[in-house]
Amino acid sequence: MNRPQAAFLASLLFTFLSLVALLHYFDKKLKAAGYDVSNLILIGLPQNPPSDPVTMADFQTIQATIVDTLKNLNVDDFRAVQVPGIGTYDLVEFASSPAFLVTAAIVTATAFYSKVLHTGRTKPLNPNAWQEYPLEKKIVVSHNTAIYRFTLPHQQDVLGLPVGQHISVSAEINGKDVVRSYTPISNDDDRGHFDLLIKTYEKGNISRVFASLKLGETIRVKGPKGNFQYSPGMADHISMIAGGTGITPMIQIIRAALRNPFDKTTVTLIYANVNEEDILLKDDLEELLDVHEAKFKILYVLNNPPPGWKGGVGFVTKEHIKEHVPNPATTNSKLLFCGPPPMIGAMKKHLEELKYPAPRTVSKAGDQVMYNMLMTESILTILCFFLPRSSYSKLKGDILVV
Repeated sequence: MNRPQAAFLASLLFTFLSLVALLHYFDKKLKAAGYDVSNLILIGLPQNPPSDPVTMADFQTIQATIVDTLKNLNVDDFRAVQVPGIGTYDLVEFASSPAFLVTAAIVTATAFYSKVLHTGRTKPLNPNAWQEYPLEKKIVVSHNTAIYRFTLPHQQDVLGLPVGQHISVSAEINGKDVVRSYTPISNDDDRGHFDLLIKTYEKGNISRVFASLKLGETIRVKGPKGNFQYSPGMADHISMIAGGTGITPMIQIIRAALRNPFDKTTVTLIYANVNEEDILLKDDLEELLDVHEAKFKILYVLNNPPPGWKGGVGFVTKEHIKEHVPNPATTNSKLLFCGPPPMIGAMKKHLEELKYPAPRTVSKAGDQVMYNMLMTESILTILCFFLPRSSYSKLKGDILVV
């Protein structure tokens, strides 16, 4: 838990204690006036009701008593309130403190956001039917990479994609329907749209369709797809090795693990690229690193590092894995790879030499060792697999295609 989260929880606790103190204060005042909170609904009525009916005058007497009690309240009565088991507090000073006021504003805003803004939010994705979404915005990231933002049907809609899963995108190319899988880099906190990070290749199919899209033109989407779904606390640690656009499924899981203050999962990312300018979503990753430095670590590896580079150099090596990636066979951790086929082949060889668990080549539903194949281009296959702690002697290196 970082300092801002700890400060928020502390302020929330103080707010709760102040409400408890106020409850005890009013309980004391009511008892002094002859009333018992446990019999609040019976205020003004005797414990053993007489046979005579209650008249309007009796209700007026009760009303007058309550009004009189409220009129006699004095601010000084709140300056030394005894809180059972805690001590005496000056509630006037506490209620006027910046911490209390900020916390009250946050609680009120959160309640409004949850009850009003989230009400009626739909999830337009359909795993069995293609849906069309228009291009709203194109954000250029590099000479061959861009973020494509697509509009959902309504402003309050969310995509509804479970963390760890992906969507299928379909387009007609040369008279044939071509389907590829992508992981959005947006999440369900982003209302009214979803974002895809796409790298365009000269001989690519779907990526060239994206590059040629004009604002308002649509793509066909179906989902969610995949068997893996991240849940808080599913492992003590998650290790990731990504190459290039393989960062897209990673960022989704990283954000989910870090944004939940009750999720104790720690994350290590080894991210490989050719040049420093090829590092995608670097600003987002650095922001997550600054805010969650106790839970998140990154090692950047470059083939062509600039002068003074302090990260890894060359390819991801066996030594990188040994130093930064705990063995899932002996720890409660998972391992996720996502990158081009040559990289995946090299990683599998490193795992074998380090005697780490290896995925198997024939997939079966229900396997704990998962191998996720995301076909993003005809010349580039993004391969991902998870290696959780389990009874590996029975798995024999099996792989699950999700």
